[in-house]
Amino acid sequence: MVAKLKVSASTLARLLKGSSGVSLEMALRLSRALNRSPDCWLAMQDLYDLSVARGRLDFDSIERIGFEAA
Repeated sequence: MVAKLKVSASTLARLLKGSSGVSLEMALRLSRALNRSPDCWLAMQDLYDLSVARGRLDFDSIERIGFEAA
């Protein structure tokens, strides 16, 4: 897979372990190699990132900002 994606073994290992995310460039590489759109790879990465962020943030401590029409 490393040869087909034209990336180093360490780059692929970091991606598979989850220690690095899918970059724009990697999304293009995966798209070409695995016949799935780059948008799909990036959307999956975004969903993962949102899930991680939700687990870290304390949303209850964030106050809403009220905007009034002028």
